[in-house]
Amino acid sequence: MKYMIMLMGSQHDYDLLTGNTPADRQPWTVEEIRKMHEFLADWNNALVESGEFVEARGLSAPAHARRVSTKDGVPVVTDGPYPETQEVLAGYTIVECESLDRATEIAARLANTPHPEDNQPDDAPWYVDIRPIAEHRPEPEV
Repeated sequence: MKYMIMLMGSQHDYDLLTGNTPADRQPWTVEEIRKMHEFLADWNNALVESGEFVEARGLSAPAHARRVSTKDGVPVVTDGPYPETQEVLAGYTIVECESLDRATEIAARLANTPHPEDNQPDDAPWYVDIRPIAEHRPEPEV
């Protein structure tokens, strides 16, 4: 079964990585960014070696996103970042493994991703989401 591990972030997280930070926050250092990228590369490589890796991608900052919705049947386009939410999909990894429990074990290793502790607001907990990928349309129950 394939599972998508969705790494969540916010515009604030992207800003810390690029140095576009408010005065009360320090941007990530080059060394901190290097450690994070090295950790994620090692994590992905371990999945390649185990045969569980399918695909992984990072996504651009929410400021470069658009949301399309409808109002009275007319498309409405909103540029990001979106005021209604702080968390957005920052990237994903698709794994193919035996069970949701195994996908959870894989995702749990991300809890050790290096990051500057003093830059995380108290109300911004770290998390990832894991969802099975539907390989086919479900059959309607009769």
